Amino acid sequence: MYFTDRGIEELTDRRGDEVVAISWLAERLRDFVDEHPDTEATVDHLASWLARLDDDA
Repeated sequence: MYFTDRGIEELTDRRGDEVVAISWLAERLRDFVDEHPDTEATVDHLASWLARLDDDA
């Protein structure tokens, strides 16, 4: 596990059994960017990547 995976592991451990709507996730990402505006570009890249996962290469 990479050092940066700690948050991902915590998320899996704490909430791994939950099912959430994409709209809920989008709101949480907006909330996060509101609190941490310096992460806006990274969060935007993540959201775009998630949105396009099923696109044909």
